[in-house]
Parts: sequence; C-alpha cells; structure tokens
Amino acid sequence: MKARVHVTLKHGVLDPQGKAIAGALASLGFGGVEDVRQGKYLELELAETDAAKAQAAVKAMCEKLLANTVIENYSIELV
Repeated sequence: MKARVHVTLKHGVLDPQGKAIAGALASLGFGGVEDVRQGKYLELELAETDAAKAQAAVKAMCEKLLANTVIENYSIELV
C-alpha cells in the first residue's frame, strides 16, 4: 500500500522560502502570482495491507517525525 503525505506550513506562519519563490516567479515574468506557500510531499511504500492500520501508522510517523505539528499541517492519502 502506498501513502502520500502533504506537509504545509500553518496559516500565519511566515514562509520565507515561499516569498523567495514568489519573487523569482515575478522576476521571470509570471506576474499573476500573489502568494506562494511551499511544503513537502512524501510517498511511503508500506507493507501494511489493512487501510486503518496503515492510516494509524502514517499518522504516528507524521506526529513523531515527518511534520513539525507546532507549525505544520499534514494530510494523508492512501492509494
């Protein structure tokens, strides 16, 4: 089973890398971009076949390592 995890900064948390990307896009002529928020995308290949157990395991991984839950949100998709 594969898990897809998206980690993004919470609203209100400053995103200097996103600001740098927005500035670079503007300098390349992409003027319609008003804001950029960057994050992480991870794909995990799991041996678990039970969806509920896989969801619980990936949630624990996010809480302990993959996301800094003080400043980041995460979402999990099992495929």
